[in-house]
Amino acid sequence: MTTSKTSKHNALPNFSMMWQHPAHLFALGFGSGLIQWAPGTFGSLMGILIYWPLSNLAIHLKCLIILTLFLIGISICGKTGKAIGVEDHSSIVWDEIVAIMLVLTFTPNSLFWWAIAFILFRIFDIFKPFPIRQIEQRVGGGLGVMLDDLLAAIYSLLVLSLIQHSSLIHSMA
Repeated sequence: MTTSKTSKHNALPNFSMMWQHPAHLFALGFGSGLIQWAPGTFGSLMGILIYWPLSNLAIHLKCLIILTLFLIGISICGKTGKAIGVEDHSSIVWDEIVAIMLVLTFTPNSLFWWAIAFILFRIFDIFKPFPIRQIEQRVGGGLGVMLDDLLAAIYSLLVLSLIQHSSLIHSMA
């Protein structure tokens, strides 16, 4: 559950906190999660920047990298959430970074399709349709942080596939 509420024993995340531990640096998206307006969107944009140099790798290598980043994310998001005092604080954007990378892995390498993929992912990540919100509320810790964005990525890929196979969009791309 994404929120910005913190306990009285923990400070709001900031650049100083980000540099205190490598887990915080990654979980806060190298600072992109500290942008107070739409941190998830800026985290997703950071994910696109990170993915771009990897985009021409073989698909099995990209999947292996993303699986590794997902598993690491469980730990770093959990650690940073504990440090902040909120499991899924809005500044924790590693989940968005990894999820958008997954979406782009199965998206054609073109600005048009990447833009559609980005918009779809943000819609599903923000609105959390069934069962994403329910899973987010039931699964705690770093796994819960990572899992809801993985599901938003899967929803995005399903809709993206439908769009790609529709004749209307095909003629536009």
